[in-house]
Amino acid sequence: MLLFFLPFFATIAAIILFTERGPVFFAHERIGKDGTTFRCLKFRTMCLDAKYQLEQHLANNPEARAQWEKNQKLDDDPRITCVGEFLRKTSLDELPQFWNVLKGDMAVVGPRPIVADEMPRYGDQLSAYLSVKPGITGLWQVSGRSLTTYDERVALDVEYVQTRSFLKDAVIVLKTIKAVVTLEGAG
Repeated sequence: MLLFFLPFFATIAAIILFTERGPVFFAHERIGKDGTTFRCLKFRTMCLDAKYQLEQHLANNPEARAQWEKNQKLDDDPRITCVGEFLRKTSLDELPQFWNVLKGDMAVVGPRPIVADEMPRYGDQLSAYLSVKPGITGLWQVSGRSLTTYDERVALDVEYVQTRSFLKDAVIVLKTIKAVVTLEGAG
């Protein structure tokens, strides 16, 4: 897969480098199988001062703060760059995660990778989540993506873990291709 996507990697990297300046990749600490942490790679889709931008936006906008606290996402996120918006809608920002799969940190299919702050949201289902490697794609990603609530995402991750199989993974990969091509649930 890495070889197949190499031309895309080079093109996307060049676009980010020349239009946004700064690093091409973003590595964020995520929780993996058995609670181990790893650096999850993505193409950078946010401005360089994203943390500051988020703090300012949430401090000045109570509605955005409530949305962030509920879903850890914003409908109108001021941190996202123009190129980043396209990369996110098409899921191309996640292509570098194939490197995480090659390293053994992730699987192609699995629950979505989370940050440590999200672990309490899994409640008594956390052990199910931690029993498998997170995936580049998964049941949540093909079941509405950004159109789901956080609780629905958790439920979908746990459902995947409890019912996973090779056939289900194959169906999820096919649905992922369809979702990416049609931008279904992107946001």
